[in-house]
Amino acid sequence: IKKKIKKIEPELRETEKEIEEIFDKVPNVVSEDTPIGLDESGNKVIRKWGKKPKFSFKFKDHLELGEALDIIDVKRAAKVSGTRFNYLKGGAALLQFALVQYVFSALTNEKIIKKILIEKDLKISSKPFIPVIPPVMIKPKTFQRMARLEPREERYHIPKDDIYLVGSAEHTLGSMHMDEIFNRKDLPVRYIGYSTAFRREAGAYGQDTRGILRVHQFDKLEMESFSLPENGLKEQDLIIGIQEYLVKKLELPYQVIMICTGDMGGPDYRQVDIECWLPAQNSYRETHTSDYMTDYQSRRLNTRVRGKDGDLEFVYMNDATAIAIGRMLIAIIENYQQKDGSIKVPKALREYMGGIKRIG
Repeated sequence: IKKKIKKIEPELRETEKEIEEIFDKVPNVVSEDTPIGLDESGNKVIRKWGKKPKFSFKFKDHLELGEALDIIDVKRAAKVSGTRFNYLKGGAALLQFALVQYVFSALTNEKIIKKILIEKDLKISSKPFIPVIPPVMIKPKTFQRMARLEPREERYHIPKDDIYLVGSAEHTLGSMHMDEIFNRKDLPVRYIGYSTAFRREAGAYGQDTRGILRVHQFDKLEMESFSLPENGLKEQDLIIGIQEYLVKKLELPYQVIMICTGDMGGPDYRQVDIECWLPAQNSYRETHTSDYMTDYQSRRLNTRVRGKDGDLEFVYMNDATAIAIGRMLIAIIENYQQKDGSIKVPKALREYMGGIKRIG
């Protein structure tokens, strides 16, 4: 038997490798309401909210305002780290951590979750989110099982340790329960994670490379949830409701977009984005994404739950942006700019800013 095992093991490893390669090439199926399209031109606007600001003066973009107020410094960052990095200083740094506290306060408050569920007419648990500060490094195998390693050229890899820097908190949040079995009564399990993220953003050019819109290092608050299969879609609807609640409270104009087949990620069954209005670009730009994967990731991660009949089944997974700090700072700075070059602090953030109402 030992001799047979010794002979079979290399064949098994090779076969498992082939299976993984096939898995990596096969995307998830898509929902019935996902638009069919080749690229972002096939995305559909579902709804819009808020009024775009009307300025009685020549408005500026976030970098011009940030440099004038000495709260964003890309020149010194380029000298120290290279292009597409930045220092956030003074009011911008305070705004970042005000946003963190704002999100944590909202998502850990069951009353707010209940309110959103009622507004959306959703009959699922009102369990609040658990705050997490996850690791920002991930093993290649784990990254692969999350189906988020590709495209590798976008990732930062440390060869000496054979480890990757995460591109979002979801990469280490979603994988934290791999090879585990949840108790049915414990679901849903909801996390709100805060971490730094790293992306090469190799294809970015033009306006996107100016300022802090597309940088190599940024901070982000990310939602991750594990639910029973029958509640997976409702869980995404709740998450989108949370995203809209957060942006509405900040009084930023936005639109909700249903992402088409040619623009969505391979693991996604259904993807919905939120785009906030950026005056300097005269357009809505993506600030939030909501990805519903059904059991696509959980199959690879072997994350399961015991069903009503006692059999094991895969959990359904969702991840979504709560706040992408850099992009939300851009939206706040540009939409709240004043004639004298100062920036009003949104009312929703003032209690987390030590009462500061204006930067500048």
